[in-house]
Amino acid sequence: MSHILRRFSHTIDLSDKHFTFSTLIGKALFYLALTIGAIFFSIPVIWMVSASFMTTQEIFSPEIRLFPDTLRMDNFVTVFTTFNFARYLMNSILVTGTIILLNLIFCPLVGYSLAKFSFPGRNVLFVFIMATVMVPFTAILIPLYLIIRSLGWIDTYQAMIIPFAMSAFGIFLMRQFMRAIPDDYVDAARLDGASELRIYTSIILPISQPALITLALITFIGTWDELLWPLIVTNSDALRTLPIGLTKFVEAYQTRWELMMAGSVVAALPAVLIFLSMQRRFLAGMASLSGLK
Repeated sequence: MSHILRRFSHTIDLSDKHFTFSTLIGKALFYLALTIGAIFFSIPVIWMVSASFMTTQEIFSPEIRLFPDTLRMDNFVTVFTTFNFARYLMNSILVTGTIILLNLIFCPLVGYSLAKFSFPGRNVLFVFIMATVMVPFTAILIPLYLIIRSLGWIDTYQAMIIPFAMSAFGIFLMRQFMRAIPDDYVDAARLDGASELRIYTSIILPISQPALITLALITFIGTWDELLWPLIVTNSDALRTLPIGLTKFVEAYQTRWELMMAGSVVAALPAVLIFLSMQRRFLAGMASLSGLK
């Protein structure tokens, strides 16, 4: 709250001749709405973290409990000792990290070729790539599964990784961003004798850092929470990922809600850490865009 008040005071210049009382009221209502919205959207997250330390009786208590009476670490211990949750976590990190890495390799390459090279059929190829965005994943689910089965990849890591090594949205994002990079940068580097690989790695990629970080975040969100495809192409418990592992807490006659909340906190923690780290790099990448102006 103090941070919001400081920002509020900095945005108001009382010496400004255009400052009016209505301006003060408008800004106060604006920040009040932001504060209420932040609290409203934070309550489910706070309750999830709080419920991970509760018992089943406390969760379903008639009294509304936003915080537990005592912090119980038994739920987290049970998650990792009774269930193979550590293995699920490592599988999710491996699969998601590899998919992000492959997307950061292939999507910028394709986007750069579509943005900075002229060749016959370039626009037609881009249209075909974008047309795949219109096709829902459920429509290609069975053909994709048959391809994976014919390759003998069922119940393997490559079955979960290779189909998502590149995305049409990632290509679109990189192509649109790289089109905004002035061609003078590329032409000047070519006149200096730089190779296309040197131009790509030394000029295009550093300037494209904000788009790369955005692509990494979007890919992470879509892959980390993926349930359907890993569930279909894996059979052994050793290859299961976190979303599948969370379904283990739903038993035949009951749902272990306290364990479900503890597992959800564990699953959400890497996403929060990734977002915070990427946020700092995103701000640093935005500062590098000053060379485009």
